[in-house]
Formats: sequence, C-alpha cells, structure tokens
Amino acid sequence: MAQTYTSKNIEVLEGLEAVRMRPGMYIGTTGMRGLHHLLWEIVDNAIDEAVDGHATEIIVTLHKDGSCSVWDDGRGVPVDKHPTLGISGIELIYTKLHAGGKFGHDSYGYSGGLHGVGASVVNALSKWLTVDSFRDWTHWQMRFESVYDSKDKKLHPGKPVTDLTRVGNTRKRGTLVRFMPDEAVFEETRFNGEVIARRLRELAYLNSGVRIALSDETAAEPQRVEYQFDGGIADYVRYMTADKVAMHKEPIVLDGKKDDILCQVAMQYTDAYTESVFSYVNNIPTVEGGAHEVGFRSALTKCFNEYARRTGALKEKDANLSGEDFREGLTAVLAIKIKNPQFEGQTKGRLGNTEARPAVEAIVTQRLTEYLEDLKNAELAGQIIEKSVRSAKVREAARKAREVARARNELEAAPLVGKLSSCTGRNPQENELLIVEGDSAGGSAKQGRDRRFQAVLPLRGKPLNAEKKRIDQVLSNEEFRSIITALGTNIEEDFDLSGLKYDKVIILSDADQDGAHIRAILLTFFFRYMRELVAKGHVYIGMPPLYLVRHSSGDRYAYTDKELKEYTANLKSYTVQRYKGLGEMNPEQLWETTMDPARRKLMQVTVEDGAEAEHMISLLMGDKVEPRREYITKHADFSRVDTFDEKRPTAQPAASR
Repeated sequence: MAQTYTSKNIEVLEGLEAVRMRPGMYIGTTGMRGLHHLLWEIVDNAIDEAVDGHATEIIVTLHKDGSCSVWDDGRGVPVDKHPTLGISGIELIYTKLHAGGKFGHDSYGYSGGLHGVGASVVNALSKWLTVDSFRDWTHWQMRFESVYDSKDKKLHPGKPVTDLTRVGNTRKRGTLVRFMPDEAVFEETRFNGEVIARRLRELAYLNSGVRIALSDETAAEPQRVEYQFDGGIADYVRYMTADKVAMHKEPIVLDGKKDDILCQVAMQYTDAYTESVFSYVNNIPTVEGGAHEVGFRSALTKCFNEYARRTGALKEKDANLSGEDFREGLTAVLAIKIKNPQFEGQTKGRLGNTEARPAVEAIVTQRLTEYLEDLKNAELAGQIIEKSVRSAKVREAARKAREVARARNELEAAPLVGKLSSCTGRNPQENELLIVEGDSAGGSAKQGRDRRFQAVLPLRGKPLNAEKKRIDQVLSNEEFRSIITALGTNIEEDFDLSGLKYDKVIILSDADQDGAHIRAILLTFFFRYMRELVAKGHVYIGMPPLYLVRHSSGDRYAYTDKELKEYTANLKSYTVQRYKGLGEMNPEQLWETTMDPARRKLMQVTVEDGAEAEHMISLLMGDKVEPRREYITKHADFSRVDTFDEKRPTAQPAASR
C-alpha cells in the first residue's frame, strides 16, 4: 500500500541540525579529508586576520586528548551583543549558519571564507568547542557542546552550555578556538600531523612574515615546528625547484594591483620538460585553475612571443610559439587576492570570477614586459626563448607522430589488439580500467574480471620515467602509448577529460620494490601529462593482500602486517602464504581480493597539495641522486628484515611496500 505523503512528513532542520544531518554538504566527506577540513576552517579565519594586517602569529596545537586548538594574535572575536538578535558575537558566529564579518568589506578586505558557515560547521560537528577571545584588555570565554535532549529525543549540536564569561583582565589579544571532533560523525578523529604541517608551511609561504607554528603534544615526544618565510612565494618556488637544475638563481617576481585585485607571481625556469603552475586565491589553493590562471598563461605567451620577435629570435615568416613551449620547465606560483571570489562549490577548487582574467593578464603583461626590457635580464630572456624554440621543434615532431599514429590506429583498429581486453559496457561512468603489471597477472585479471564493466591492460615492460624524458620520448614508449589510447583523453594541451572511457583507472602492481617503482612511474606520468585525471579523482591504486592464512576454520586474507598479527594472535595451527606478486593468485583469488568492488580495497589518488606533490616527484623521480638518497635514508625503515617462518611470519620491510 502506498505511503501517505502530506505536509506533516516535511521535516524542518533548525540551527546546526542540518549540518549534522548532511555533513558531506559542508565538508565534502566524513573521512580524513573532512576531519582536516574542520581545522582548515578555523585556520583560515586566523589567516584572514593576518592578511588584513591584524595578526602576525598563528599557533596550531594537537592536544593529547584528541582535540585541536588554533590561536592567533589578531583582534579577538567580538563579544558585544548583536543589535537585532540580542546575542553576543561569539554565539552568533559559532551557532548561526551564514553569519560572519566577511560578507561586506568593512571588517575584512580579502578573505577565503565567504559563506559564513565555517566556524558554525566546526561547532556542529564537534563534541565540544570552546572560544577564548582576548579583546579590549579582557579575557572572555564561551563553551559549546552537542547535547542530547531526553525530552524530544534529539541531539542538539553546538549548543551553548555556558554563558559568555568574563575570565579576567589580560594584556593578550587574539582568539583561541579549541574543538573535539565527534567520533559519531567522523570515521577517524586522529589528526595527521604531517598533513597539517604541510598546509601550515604552505600558508607561511603565501603570507610572508607571518609566523605559523604547529605544536604536536600527541607524539611520544612533544614536537614543535615553526614556519616563517620573509621571501614569501619566491621562497616557495625555491623550495619546489630545490631538486632541479635551475636556469637562474633568483625567481622572477611580478606583482601589481588592478581594479582591487592584487596579483603576485614568482617563477623560475629549470631543465625540466614539463610545467608546474600552482595558483591560489585569498590563500585558497585553486587546484583546478580558473580565470586567474588563464590570464597568467595568456600574458606569459604574449610577452615572450613579442620579445622573441623584437630580438629576432622569431622571424616574420615564423609562426608564434605556443604557451606550452614557453612554459616548458617553468615552476610558478600565482597568488591573487580578490574581494568577492566566486569559487565552484564549498571546497573552492576553481575560481570563476571573469574579472580576474583581464586584471591578472594586464598586471603580468606590464611587469613581465618591464622585466624583459631591462638589459640586465637580456641573457636569461635569451636562454628562455632558446629553450622555448627547442621545445616547439620537439613538440611539433611529437604532434606529427601523434597524427601518424592516430591515422594508423584508425586503419589498423589501434595497436592495442592482444593487449587491452575491453569491457562490454558502454557507459564510461560505470567502467573501469585495470592497469596490471606483467602478462601473468594480466592473464589472471582477464579471466577473473567482470567483463561487463572491467577492462584490463597488462604492461609488458616497465614504462619510462616521464620526469626525465621529453614528450617525444614519452610518446615513443609503447606502454605509455597503450595507456593514452586506452583512456581516450589524449595528453598535455590536447587533454580532454570528456573523452575518458573509464571512470576509474586502477593501478594493480605487485607488493614489492618493482611494483612500487611501477606505481611511482605511472603516477608521475599521470601527474605530469594528465593532471586533471588525478585532480578529479579518477586514479586509484589497488591494494592486493600480502598474506593468505590457511586455518581449519577457513582461509583468510591479510592486507597488512597488522591484520596478520591480529588474526593469527589466537590461532595455534595455521600456515601462511606470502604473496610476492599478483601472478601467484589464480583468477578467483584475484577477483575476491583485489577486483570485486564489494570486497576490494582501493586507495584513491588525489592532489590535495599540488606544490608538495611537485616537490616529492622532483625529489624521488628527478636526476639528483644525493637528495633522494638522503630522503630515503631518513624516512625508510631498514631495521626490519623480510624473513618469515611458515607458522608465524615477521613483517615485510616498510621500505618495500
């Protein structure tokens, strides 16, 4: 019988209940990324105080009880009562959605948080939250908790449990916010110190002179790190190019203001073959680019083409060089500040303000033209043009090779026959491509897969390290050509995500050193030549089991050393098989452990910190050996040896996983 639907079935969520009911709408996910999003909201508020010139110091503390606090020496949260709502500024900001001082420009000139939901969302998703405001020589405090009401049998998140209390007099000024994430909301409530340190370092680069510290009291030995960079984004570029060979020692810095839009660029050319451009708007990383990036790229291309013609490097008969040619080997940070940024969604991945393009283009064009016309920069400018001309010749050769290959594919039904085993499904949003290491594992994967939505592409050899090769060399590699053809997106400037044939691109490699190297090579290729594929979350790493435990009660797989130890702790008679390669599994085992969507474990690869990814790829996959050796020596654990007893194996060395 159909259920009656009337107005009484319509539920109204008041206050912060909506946040609690649908947290994903506000923080994206209830996993680790969403957990850290809470912290970023509070940190962004502190940074906004610094951007506006009211704060010089920010301290983030991870406390032993699992809570986190953020301190800034800014103006402090207002404590006077709102003229119409009759509640204090603290209560208003932390209990009402869309309440804040950033909608106009009287309190904040430039800020990243414009929705007015950040602080209140953190309160709604926490077990408790306290706010200390040091303002006008007075210390004020207020506490909020998520309270269950036995009368209406509802949880009321973020309710004030104390009045605004005057603690006493003080010489301090600023704001201290401390909160405890609610384990009823989040899958994991333990903050990752490394993730936080990276973001705080990034913010210190973007805000020159501001001191930002992280104090971790949860470690065995409490740790504290501080970041302060007087060189700002120029120092940031130096950090990212430290493991490359730079063409010039000092980064080129361009800055200016137009129509209330502040723009600053720092860039440095290296001997690399790809570009690395990272953009920010009001300290928010715009990993998907936007109008400001378009303006920067357009100005760069225009200025260098005009300079090349003035100096005779390009003759009248020559066509202009493309933007890709001028950006080969370029590492750049573009940071703008705009009063009314329009981001796509709450996660703020792409800037939509159309006025940002002409403003950035005008500023960069003027300042870069001035730089190039300065005679003391003539030698470097000539080297950049020379490098770009070489790049254009290589790129043109690669383009012709692609056209020949594309024509041959059409005539010969593509070179993937015998390699790619396609799926029968025709809906790209449901299909997935499994890139498998070796013919043996490829054979098992082809037999064990679900042909309706799973395609398998075995790699018969190790692809090139794309970090060290030009595009023509990358395209000459058979394995990379197979991947490009299978995905259907093309690469670099021709990359088109709408042509993607598979929603999930899953790397399946062995759990050994060679498998880890192949994963690193493939991820480097995707990051360098198909970055949007990674940024949009289409790339995954399959997690095959390390062990098969045979016991009279039944067989069981262990995916980590910890799982193996926990499962075998109370077993007396059992045997263990250590999988050293996917090829050791028969099709049924491979399906149930690694390919079945209902049981497998996948790790999604994303670009949360593009600049840090740039630094690590250059470090681990670049030409400089010594920095790589130092990093491995510092971070790898060589104290554990890969030896095991058939009954009770020891752990696989961390360095090989």
